[in-house]
Amino acid sequence: MHSIPEYTSIFLEYLNKHALEKEPKNLYEPINYILQLGGKRLRPVLTLMACELFEKDYKDALDAALAVEIFHNFSLVHDDIMDDAPLRRGEETVHEKWDINTGILSGDAMLIRAYQLFENYEGATFKELAKLFSKTAIEVCEGQQYDVDFETRDDVTIPEYMKMIEYKTAVLVGAALKMGAVVAGASKSCQEGIYNYGRDLGLAFQLQDDYLDAFGDPESFGKQVGGDIIENKKTFLYLTALANSNKDDAQQLEHFFSISPADPTDKIETVKQQFLDSGAAKATEEEIAKYTQKAFTALDNVDISEDKKETLRLFGQGLMKRTY
Repeated sequence: MHSIPEYTSIFLEYLNKHALEKEPKNLYEPINYILQLGGKRLRPVLTLMACELFEKDYKDALDAALAVEIFHNFSLVHDDIMDDAPLRRGEETVHEKWDINTGILSGDAMLIRAYQLFENYEGATFKELAKLFSKTAIEVCEGQQYDVDFETRDDVTIPEYMKMIEYKTAVLVGAALKMGAVVAGASKSCQEGIYNYGRDLGLAFQLQDDYLDAFGDPESFGKQVGGDIIENKKTFLYLTALANSNKDDAQQLEHFFSISPADPTDKIETVKQQFLDSGAAKATEEEIAKYTQKAFTALDNVDISEDKKETLRLFGQGLMKRTY
């Protein structure tokens, strides 16, 4: 087994070797641009790691890992268009640097390129990877639609929110791990166990992201703290605070999530205090711990050595201790 930094370095070298130096440039340059903008590279690293967990050379999983990363970035390109976002990872978004039509078309080409990479696998492996990818891709689209729908709904429930983040974020984490297991020829029970580990860890990861957006350290978080509050996003924190508050406090919270003041400082501080007073902040931390533990429990169904399971537990614990 390699370390996370080693897997990251290996993947980045492979990514750079597979830059698309083709014509027309206005189709392929935006693809190379978004793929070089950085990010944690969490998903492709998990694909390589999972392959080695099941005693297969990580090199066999490099194309699957690249497909996962290209698909993830494809979704970001289109999400940025839908959100009219000016920045991604501190740099101009694709549609801002080029234009909306370029963003749409380059994103489409990324999706097709991701599928194309599975053609490098034979027979049953190709079929299993393609089936998993198709299922995951449509779920990510469904999750994005739920997210869009929630912007104009005032009756979003906590179970609905959890389903949205499962589809939009967590299923791709699970699929990244399962792809490594598929390439390695792991048993069906091991494939499902490692998928469940990833999905539940993905849920904990997104809840942690929601929490850090409100309560993270501005120095290490890397973006404006309170961004979800400014954008009136109905996160787990907001929905839990709403459910736990008395009528007057609930009405005040709903009011704050219906306005967009030019200076959001007071709004952010007032809402954060309500998250604390209502117990929503503590409940979110408990939910993060719950899904992290569920992920670790899923490892009971994975037939790998105890030291490898401990590696996955330490990886999960490290993610939950992050400050960005």
